[in-house]
Amino acid sequence: MPGVRIQYIRGPVWGKTREQIRKQIIEGNSPITGKPMMPELLSKLTSPLTAAETDMSEKKLDLGPETYTDTEENLHKLFMEKRYTDFLQITLPTKERVDEMLAQTSRAPDEIVGRMNPGSAAGETWTYTVRTVAIAAVMAGAKPEYFPVILAIASMGQTAVNVSDNGFAYAVVINGRIRDEIGLNYDVGAIGPYAHANTAIGRAWSLLSINGANCGKVGTTYMGTVGNPANLINYVIAENEELSPWEPLSVRRGYRKDENIVTLFTGWGLLSARNWAVTDWSSTPNYSKNIQDIFRMQNPGLFGTFAVLSPPVADFVRDEGYDTVEKLTTFVTTPDQNAKPTIPSASQGSSSAKAKSATANPSSNFSVVVSGATNNNYWMIGGMVAGQSVQIDAWR
Repeated sequence: MPGVRIQYIRGPVWGKTREQIRKQIIEGNSPITGKPMMPELLSKLTSPLTAAETDMSEKKLDLGPETYTDTEENLHKLFMEKRYTDFLQITLPTKERVDEMLAQTSRAPDEIVGRMNPGSAAGETWTYTVRTVAIAAVMAGAKPEYFPVILAIASMGQTAVNVSDNGFAYAVVINGRIRDEIGLNYDVGAIGPYAHANTAIGRAWSLLSINGANCGKVGTTYMGTVGNPANLINYVIAENEELSPWEPLSVRRGYRKDENIVTLFTGWGLLSARNWAVTDWSSTPNYSKNIQDIFRMQNPGLFGTFAVLSPPVADFVRDEGYDTVEKLTTFVTTPDQNAKPTIPSASQGSSSAKAKSATANPSSNFSVVVSGATNNNYWMIGGMVAGQSVQIDAWR
């Protein structure tokens, strides 16, 4: 409905007293036109519809021509002006480059891979094909051998850039031999931009979200009040299976160890465990208790807790008596019998299905993987919850 009438109000409403709401919003002015808000609202509700507003004919999107024959410089400018990019320089998706990417999969170029929209209730859902994903991969500078991983991520239908006014973050964990085959980093700087494979795969995911699902358009399909720089390349985490004291995440989710698997995570993001007040940074910290305390701070909530432990920290946790992740999960998610009942805050959404599910089955809201190097006892933890897992080889 391109002609639907919308009345914008001064936000936020949350956190204000009734008197502030009355003065600033009800008796205030429209933040768009500067006119008194209530008379403007009443006019939109009562004035007759215009001819354009009564036009119910189908509106079709113009995808533009299949090819362009301009200079590279002008094409880069066009992509930037049309907001087809993440505002960094891209690799132009020429037919030759896209065909080279398509050669890495047995799937037909016009096969629909998945569908996305900018948010659960925002905008229309777009479908995208294998070719669309290949274009995003080329634009991100991905090597052709990364393409099956990018397709597997695309098949999950999760945008990497959400419409919410919160700055959500997205992650994937990759298990299997493909980690070494394509050069994913799971050593020093494992979740940072220090390996081409991790960076390009994460960037391709965001570019697909922008062009395959109309995401990231500031003011319409992106409303992050502060935003999240993680949306540029996301968290692409290869598990350090060789130095982990536990079974890989994929095996714990029911797959064989020789399978190449990617698992989706969504939530607030990750940060150094040093930033949590409940963590102990003495000479002999109790890591498992630190993780439990952070988990209890997070729940009930939308996204639970996701811990990314460096190998030495994982070894400490094992030596504390948790030789399996299942034992650690049971300990971490055991309710505190002395805690008072927690009432979800307005920001958490007390009617959220995810929040209810997390409270009913807290163990499903805790995840841990091992990644990174052995040179210090640093680790990361944050509010993220695991979603679906996909077999990467199904997209070769």
